[in-house]
Amino acid sequence: MQLCYYLFFFSRLAFHKNKEQEQASFPVSIIICAQNEEANLRKYLPKILAQDYLVNALPNFEVLVVNDNSEDNTKYFLGELCKQYAHLNVLNLSQPSKYMKGKKFPLSMGLKQARHDHVLLTDADCEPSSDQWLQLMANGLNQKSIALAYSPYKKVEGFLNKKIRFETFYAAFQYLSFALAKIPYMGVGRNLAYDRTLFFNVKGFAKHQHIMSGDDDLFINEVATKKNTTVVFNEEAFTYSDAEETAEYWAYQKQRHLSTGRFYKRKHKFMLGLMAFSHFYMYVGLFTLIPLVQPFNFLWLIIGGGVFFFRWLYIWLFQMRVMTKMKEDDLVHWIWYFDIWMIGYYIKNIPSIFFKKKVKRWK
Repeated sequence: MQLCYYLFFFSRLAFHKNKEQEQASFPVSIIICAQNEEANLRKYLPKILAQDYLVNALPNFEVLVVNDNSEDNTKYFLGELCKQYAHLNVLNLSQPSKYMKGKKFPLSMGLKQARHDHVLLTDADCEPSSDQWLQLMANGLNQKSIALAYSPYKKVEGFLNKKIRFETFYAAFQYLSFALAKIPYMGVGRNLAYDRTLFFNVKGFAKHQHIMSGDDDLFINEVATKKNTTVVFNEEAFTYSDAEETAEYWAYQKQRHLSTGRFYKRKHKFMLGLMAFSHFYMYVGLFTLIPLVQPFNFLWLIIGGGVFFFRWLYIWLFQMRVMTKMKEDDLVHWIWYFDIWMIGYYIKNIPSIFFKKKVKRWK
């Protein structure tokens, strides 16, 4: 079962080659929702404003920052920055929504306020990997209505950072591969582009406005099809974020994000669940069957060892190729460990898919 997934889905990303694309020239709105993000905006917003996307030597894009009831000096910092950049616009929200939870309200207001029909979403704590990020994502929108991309976490010392980056890699390994196989099921709001008409056609986040998360993955799960979605898989189109510094907060974030999975379409839940089940049951079955095999039955040992070695070989080959393309080379030596670690990850996080966890803030 896992071999079928790797050959049919994951091979598409592992052996994906970028083709030459027509350069997009239409105007784009970059939307950033910020809540008490003054420090991150000071670090990263100038790099977003400096994207190389020009017409007649002038920026052909706007950056719209939705300041969601911030209690720090975000409002004043953005006010000063607007004096330097004509293509920076700010929407200050002074009251929270009573009916729409999480990031969905400020993002909805930003999508309505945006000047252009093509929008590119990212977060205040995200840093574009190059000044070509906007151009490459716009090129994706030149082909389709939705462009999915990778948004990794920055490398720092410590094994927690490796765990966080592997989990992020593995999630992208799946959703980008499925999208290339014409079965898109999610996107990540740190690096996501789409046409505003998709948002208005489904009345925004109306179907899941009561859920704290899902402004990115549930929305894409609702509107993405095999005909309207493309993948931008280029290292110059990545956006990098700082990873969580504590295991407790990271676990909280993952449980909150995974809890939205129960609202995916049935076919997507089935395919993802089947993949996770086959991975989990392989190890359970392995340790269950070992006592049943006679100690000196070398034929069974050879067959079992050969099958297990073959599985390790193709998993390492496919993940290694994608990790290299994603600039996650230091994780290649840990593929064996994380393959086993994922079993504990499933046990710990699967309950969050079925049991609701109360969340008060979107950030």
